[in-house]
Amino acid sequence: MMTSESLAQAIARVGSPVELLRNQDWPAFTFPVAAEFTNWRDEQRAWNTSVALMDQSHHMTQLFLGGEDLIPMLERISPNTFATFRPGVAKQLISVNRDGYLIGDGILFYNSEDREGLVLIGHHLLIDWVRFNAEKAEAAGADVHHRLEGNSHMRQGPPTFYRYELQGPHANEVMSKLFEGPVPEVKFFHIGDFRIAGRDVKALRHGMAGQPGFEFFGPWEDGEAVLQALLDAGEEFGIRRVGAKAYSATPLESGWVPTPFPAIFDEDFAEYRDWLPAARAGSIGGSLYSDDIHDFYMTPYDLGLGKSVRFDHDFHGREALERHAALQRRHKVTLLWNAEDVAAVVRSQLEPGIPAKFLDFPKARYGLFQMDEVRQGDRLVGVSTDAGYVAYDQLYMSLATIDVEVPEGAEVEVVWGEDPISAKPQADAAHRQVRIRATVAPAPYHDYARTVYRAND
Repeated sequence: MMTSESLAQAIARVGSPVELLRNQDWPAFTFPVAAEFTNWRDEQRAWNTSVALMDQSHHMTQLFLGGEDLIPMLERISPNTFATFRPGVAKQLISVNRDGYLIGDGILFYNSEDREGLVLIGHHLLIDWVRFNAEKAEAAGADVHHRLEGNSHMRQGPPTFYRYELQGPHANEVMSKLFEGPVPEVKFFHIGDFRIAGRDVKALRHGMAGQPGFEFFGPWEDGEAVLQALLDAGEEFGIRRVGAKAYSATPLESGWVPTPFPAIFDEDFAEYRDWLPAARAGSIGGSLYSDDIHDFYMTPYDLGLGKSVRFDHDFHGREALERHAALQRRHKVTLLWNAEDVAAVVRSQLEPGIPAKFLDFPKARYGLFQMDEVRQGDRLVGVSTDAGYVAYDQLYMSLATIDVEVPEGAEVEVVWGEDPISAKPQADAAHRQVRIRATVAPAPYHDYARTVYRAND
């Protein structure tokens, strides 16, 4: 429930940011997209075997931005380069704190030169920080303006845009049929202009689940006509609409960590914590336990976001981030969980005694920030984040950041379950910690999973 208490006030009341976030309730959101259209396994397989249509209109926060001073403001808080940023291009925007640790990431679309021609889309973590800086810039007289549009759980009325993702090996054939000819060439992370069902449509070229595709978007009132045209064009190729359950697993295949822990608990973010409602700070779930909030921080390099960093301008945290760039201690990987150990966790729910922490399918997150220890013997070697099941490969897996010394193919263990158990309702009040063996693979993992890993089964 949203209250007026700021994050700074909540930390002062509880006494520790770790204890606040470990015990804070962060309920699952229900969006106006069906959980399943066929079944989530079938829908997951579709983006690998045929073609899938994902409705992204509802689950992300949007921040509409504009003004002559906007780009200079973004340059001050982001390591991204803006030297060639222009209409028709998108970028994965990131931001760091003074010590070079990640605040969050989102996709910044440069749609046009209009008043709201730029829009930042993603989870609210980075968006809140950008919004805070936009408000400060506006108050100081800068030509910066913004409009926050919450996701469909937080907002009244429809969104500004519909967003449909078309993914899979037959996506180009669907588009060829739709356009009655060759698919127009659009570079990766560039935005093209199309006509679908007599409507003007924009499309971002990228991939959400490790497969090629486009994200189509346009005015909400055009959404139903465009949706039907996409479905009609895809019918002969076995198109599947993807429900909320299957969609939740797309980061596992694309290798994107959806909610990295935000490094906002040091002195340079004191004013921000006074501004930020505590209810927007999220919650920590998982076996990683420490009294020091810094043990939850990650650098952009830890999560494969180093490609977004350019040292061609001054920005908050630049000096520290240069040190991280020179000495990268961890990197992003996929962990392929041992089938016997996963089965044992599930079996524990059906046996007498205290079970292991419930392991859900297709996703097993029980905090906005899922943070599970990754160990080799008694040595902590990393943190496992997003975890779940991918039906196409019949694998349970997670995205993790681990020490660079741990090689591909090595066996590690994910510590599953909390000790001590937190008070948030998403954590089972009675469960026991277990260790789940896992094999280190690349992120994205697909080539490895289908060749080396399966060959050794």
